[in-house]
Amino acid sequence: MPIYQIGPKRLVVGAHYGLKEWIIQRVTAIVMVVFTVVLLVDYCITGSPTYEGWAGLFSNQFMKLLTLLAFISLFYHAWIGIRDIWMDYIKPVSIRLTLQVLTVLYLVACAAYAVQILWKV
Repeated sequence: MPIYQIGPKRLVVGAHYGLKEWIIQRVTAIVMVVFTVVLLVDYCITGSPTYEGWAGLFSNQFMKLLTLLAFISLFYHAWIGIRDIWMDYIKPVSIRLTLQVLTVLYLVACAAYAVQILWKV
């Protein structure tokens, strides 16, 4: 075994997804927590669980944008997690690629549906 394959000076190769994807998942989680806190604060202040209360909340442009950001964060967060599951547990490349493509298509469709719902209110 050559010396460059041992210890802290070893040659590391690969896709290098680790740190960048880990940070992105933490950032998207923070966005989702902020969105949840905003919803809880609004509910505690207004206390209106009626349709009119929710429609009024989401008619505000800021809330629509915050909600869209939270949904995009959710979908990207889910993509990273599911992609890692496919990469770790599905060994045949053709099946893994098929599952990844189907996952992306599903998450993009969910994002499009979320936009459609948000801008109908």
